[in-house]
Amino acid sequence: MGTEEYYIVTKSALPEVLLKVVEAKHRLACDESLTVQEVTDAIGLSRSSFYKYRDAILPFHENSRGKTLNIMLQVDDQPGILSRILQKIAGSKANVLTIQQSIPTGGIASVALGVEILPETEATEDLLSGVRNIKGVHYLKILGSE
Repeated sequence: MGTEEYYIVTKSALPEVLLKVVEAKHRLACDESLTVQEVTDAIGLSRSSFYKYRDAILPFHENSRGKTLNIMLQVDDQPGILSRILQKIAGSKANVLTIQQSIPTGGIASVALGVEILPETEATEDLLSGVRNIKGVHYLKILGSE
């Protein structure tokens, strides 16, 4: 399993396609009645580019309380894995806001977590790396950030 790297870049350094993906995601979040096709047509972005990059770019928001990361995990269906994940998050001084877990299929469960990153939380990259390295965690993806 490879380790993902994250970068903070200024908006002016981003290619137009990535800025359009951010705009499309924003419009879809603000008006749930819109379809991806409608939004991509309106801003001049191909649907394939939207789907290719939608999970790869997230707006960076700083505020006094923190930000919320929505992450998806695929984990082994074994006792204690979710507990170890939650302990890692708590040990990093982050706050779990939501937990959704699917019924395991084929020995693997999907878990979606809403995690509040607080000013005192360790570096987000370190937190995610720590969760990703827990035995039994097969997949971790950031779904969004608020």
